[in-house]
Amino acid sequence: DVQLVESGGGSVQAGGPLSLSCAASGETSDYNCRMWFRRAPGKEDEEVAGIDTNGRGTRLGDSVKGRFTLSQDNDNNMVYLHMKNLKPEDTGLYICVAGNTVLGVGGCEYKYWGRGTQVTV
Repeated sequence: DVQLVESGGGSVQAGGPLSLSCAASGETSDYNCRMWFRRAPGKEDEEVAGIDTNGRGTRLGDSVKGRFTLSQDNDNNMVYLHMKNLKPEDTGLYICVAGNTVLGVGGCEYKYWGRGTQVTV
């Protein structure tokens, strides 16, 4: 099993930056992809960004391209979502996912989920 814990959420003014972290523990060899998706009331879940643990692929949703970036620290099983120029429509619960690589915006299987961290713009 894999446990994912997100942190770094909060309230930020429009135009500001914020970085989120996702820490993984447990059987970290059981996935090869990490992803963030967000959930907001009245909206469909949206895959925001995904990264392969081998570093070969990074994927960003169209709504965040040019504003969000991903990085990872495999030695410490961390993945980070760096956000800038935040907009009110970026508000939501940001949830970290780990799984195997699949086709899609984020490109990760929804095998393991965290509880999420709230971002309010």
